[in-house]
Amino acid sequence: MEKQQHRLAFGTLVITSKLPDTMVHFTAEEKAAVVSLWAKVNVELVGGEVLGRLLVVYPWTQRFFDNFGNLSSESAIMGNPKVKAHGKKVLTSFGNAVKHMDDLKDTFAKLSELHCDKLHVDPENFRLLGNVLVCVLAHHFGHEFNPQVQAAFQKVVAGVASALAHRYH
Repeated sequence: MEKQQHRLAFGTLVITSKLPDTMVHFTAEEKAAVVSLWAKVNVELVGGEVLGRLLVVYPWTQRFFDNFGNLSSESAIMGNPKVKAHGKKVLTSFGNAVKHMDDLKDTFAKLSELHCDKLHVDPENFRLLGNVLVCVLAHHFGHEFNPQVQAAFQKVVAGVASALAHRYH
């Protein structure tokens, strides 16, 4: 599989991600860092913010949510109850990645099929969403989201993006 590299800057945080092979290996320390921080995440609050930011920063992604009503401005998007509800759903699903880090491909097989076969979502959007999640976590957790924690989360979001894109290959 060809490696792709993307950069997203958020304040002083620069994120670089590479599309990994479907199988991602985590050290015990990486797992512990992810599980520990994830236990503190308010999925409803962070989920709405992550999806909202995705729709604002990458407006072309709005086409997948045309039934969400008013997405005409940043304030409309960030205050939209359907965006918040779906963001919570997305992050609840991401919580499954935290629980099943050693089996991301199987964990996301049905969602990969849905997003590929029915929704026709460009798999690049999974990587964008993961990078937005990392930015939002950095914002919410500040110094607690140190470079080691960031590296572990980058690995998880890249693994999830790869697992979600698996059906496309």
